[in-house]
Amino acid sequence: MKKTLLISGGRVIDPAQGIDRVADVWVRDGRILAITGGTGPGEPLPESADETLAAAGLIVSPGLVDMHVHLREPGREEAETIATGTQAALAGGFTSVACIPNTEPPIDTQAAVEFVHQKAVRADTCNVFVVACVSRNREGKELAEIGQLVEAGAVAFSDDGAPVYDAELMRRAFEYCRMFDKPILAHEEVLELSRGGVMHEGLVSLVLGLTGMPAAAEEVMIGRDTALAESTDGRLHVMHVSTAGGVDLIRAAKARGVRVTAEACPHHFTLTDEALRGFDASCKMSPPLRTAADVEAIIAGIADGTIDCIATDHAPHAPETKMLELDRAPFGILGLETAVGLSVSRLIATGRIGWPRLIEALSTLPASILGIGRGTLRPGAPADITLIDPDLTWQVDVRSFRSKSVNSPFQGWTLRGRAVATIVAGRIKYRLA
Repeated sequence: MKKTLLISGGRVIDPAQGIDRVADVWVRDGRILAITGGTGPGEPLPESADETLAAAGLIVSPGLVDMHVHLREPGREEAETIATGTQAALAGGFTSVACIPNTEPPIDTQAAVEFVHQKAVRADTCNVFVVACVSRNREGKELAEIGQLVEAGAVAFSDDGAPVYDAELMRRAFEYCRMFDKPILAHEEVLELSRGGVMHEGLVSLVLGLTGMPAAAEEVMIGRDTALAESTDGRLHVMHVSTAGGVDLIRAAKARGVRVTAEACPHHFTLTDEALRGFDASCKMSPPLRTAADVEAIIAGIADGTIDCIATDHAPHAPETKMLELDRAPFGILGLETAVGLSVSRLIATGRIGWPRLIEALSTLPASILGIGRGTLRPGAPADITLIDPDLTWQVDVRSFRSKSVNSPFQGWTLRGRAVATIVAGRIKYRLA
């Protein structure tokens, strides 16, 4: 007997199908069966469901997809594991995550990809897709075995945490990845310009006496990689865009027909470098928090589609490491469990974008870029679904996070909007108590 689930009376938003209406969603045997209220006869529906979720007043969307998550395993399990990171993903409304390969050792072999897949199956939480290394051991000296990694299941390639510094290696990486239609997820940074920096180079860093990381460090490398993608017809995805100049470069490259996509993180459209005035290491990240003008440019880029996706760059660190002095503490903050609230509070509540664009940025487009067959409620698709209460106000409390770490600068913030149920392959994996 095939199990059926009915999600009744919610505002169903599926940008992939152009759907935005109050409807019922039927699920059977782990796949979308139908969305009621459309045109045409459709498939005959059961008289009743085995389980019903009342969704009146809620957003019912394709399962959210985060294409930039650091799960830390193998090697740094004191900060996060595949099990705890994916539990945090479910609590944030994410049904799929793409894990970044800067682990110890890096994910640059078939065995390493298979290890992550096996751990994810054992965790039995959300879908985990693997981003593998561009270069062997992330050293930037020779290419990883791209074909073998694709065969093992890698959906994209990145040396994130560091740029692919050798331009010739990057050019060949584009050419190889083009053969498999896989994107390169690029951390854009000129190391000579940013070396030793702990925050954005500007007035605040000058006042605080801290070494800065100039916007040019990001923009010069975006310029290089868009040029290489253009010359090779390769697929470039720019990770964690943080500068106004970077947004302009991506917009211009898209206008020329370059195969480039981009993401922004909630912290980069919420906080500025002013947050570092308290010398709080939870506000230290790479690329750094920048100016109010940069924040405005990123929001405008999300609104006009220059920036395709919202990704978290979820980067957990063991508490004792973030308690070090600012210049010694590692870069990175948690992101999975606050992404929806920050996005709704900063983008929806302020009228900068509407709900269909937000769902597109958090689900449809990242799934499309990665080619993972998610991000839609089309009949026959895997029943990965997120229910969001758009009006729920809640206070961030890191002590209640599912993540193993607590390094968030948003502790105590009141946010609007939260995932209240997360469904993976038709199974309710998370419900807000």
